Amino acid sequence: MLKLPSKLKRDDGGRHIPETSHRVSVRDRLLTKEVADLEANLPTTCKASFPDEDKLHHFQLAVSPDEGYYQSGRFEFEIDVPEAYNMVPPKVRCLTRIWHPNITEGGDICLSLLRELSIDGTGWAPTRTLKDLLNFDDPLNIDAAEHHLRDKEDFRNKVQDYIRSYAR
Repeated sequence: MLKLPSKLKRDDGGRHIPETSHRVSVRDRLLTKEVADLEANLPTTCKASFPDEDKLHHFQLAVSPDEGYYQSGRFEFEIDVPEAYNMVPPKVRCLTRIWHPNITEGGDICLSLLRELSIDGTGWAPTRTLKDLLNFDDPLNIDAAEHHLRDKEDFRNKVQDYIRSYAR
């Protein structure tokens, strides 16, 4: 589990944010709590990593499903939380090439949740948190979605080919 540095005061690890010369943003205050909550509630198939522990707004999430089509794969996602968070959603990108109805082969992800505005009311709202990102039910890769509807066994085979080639 990540040991979060205090963004609000001096800690003994040598990191110091002068209270008089640097204000802690609303985003960073929210992330201090939300990242700890996210890590405490991640399923065993997911692991968060922080290239720079002082930058909670940029991290990666590794997902290794233990069931379903994507079992035995390891998929990396990059999450960037903008300064205007929680009024705007985090930016999420899949770094692992994957055959998935909600993710393009270039890593773009389509989730209603990640949209600032949504006609159906399922888009981002300030009441949402980072934990809400762990839900993938919104189609983007039409070819993959149609492939799944047309031939589930062939879809499974293609997913496994992608896992062998890109997700190990």
